[in-house]
Amino acid sequence: MDLGLQDKRVLVTGGTKGIGRSVAQIFAQEGARVAITYHSAPEEAEKVVAEIGGPDRAFATFLDLRDPATIDTAMTRILERWGGIDVVVANAQTFVWINPEDLQPFEDIDTDEWFTHLRANVEGHMHTIRPALRGMRERGWGRVILLSSVTARTGLYGSEVYGAAKAALNGFVRGLMWTRDGILSNVVAPGSTLTESQQNVHAEIVEQMRKDTPSGRLATPEDVARLIVFLGSEANGNINGEVIATAGGH
Repeated sequence: MDLGLQDKRVLVTGGTKGIGRSVAQIFAQEGARVAITYHSAPEEAEKVVAEIGGPDRAFATFLDLRDPATIDTAMTRILERWGGIDVVVANAQTFVWINPEDLQPFEDIDTDEWFTHLRANVEGHMHTIRPALRGMRERGWGRVILLSSVTARTGLYGSEVYGAAKAALNGFVRGLMWTRDGILSNVVAPGSTLTESQQNVHAEIVEQMRKDTPSGRLATPEDVARLIVFLGSEANGNINGEVIATAGGH
């Protein structure tokens, strides 16, 4: 299937590892030009750029969802270099996976900490997407994919702030779906996925998550990425405003 992605200009935030890295790789394989953002791993970002085609086809730029000034700088750099963005994949997040036994009750979490994370993981994505939408509307074509989580629906002990932020993105896309002008916006909601962060989780916990998954296995980053790339392509003719889980049946 031709996804119609040749020379499309794609932004993948948080593209240095896990799902974001796989998304960047597959978009590049389909002929797209790909910009990735990084927060704390510039060397890893340059490795990804080299993997997906080098400076003629890809580049990396710093972005911190907690700092709107860095978002403005990153978006300006991309728009000046390419003249527009056709596809935005809002994958970055500020949360860090914590083993369940290390989680704090919500009432014990520092107010500044949860407030900062909540704002970054909602407002940060809104701030990123807005300048790209202007050009998409002018050209009459664009795709926006937000990364949420099944946790927004199922819940999880210690996930109050994380779940609230992801649920907000689910609501945000229900407004974005009315953008029209050839722009389609969707949410992909992974469940437990075998990314690098899972390496910090006890093996017995990962095994229990696998047993609790109806399909009998946890998703890989590539499983999630393939759906994202389809939704961000011309092959997606009219899927809009949906929250699609990639969680093996959860």
